[in-house]
Amino acid sequence: MKIEILESGCVSCRSLEHNVREALAKSGIEAEVEVVEDLQRIMAYGVMRTPGLVVDGKVLSMGKNLTPDEIIGLLS
Repeated sequence: MKIEILESGCVSCRSLEHNVREALAKSGIEAEVEVVEDLQRIMAYGVMRTPGLVVDGKVLSMGKNLTPDEIIGLLS
């Protein structure tokens, strides 16, 4: 599984990255995590508000800082 965190450097974006890593550790799910800050790549997903959460190429969330439990629910 590949998880991309689309971020612009805001506090909420960094928090989502932390929550994703916490969710993976808590759930035991293994995934490659990549932080994407390149605006062209972010826009290619159609994301206009960061943070964005992309799993295996599919946008699951944008503009929201998800909790670790919400992330686990999306990944399950």
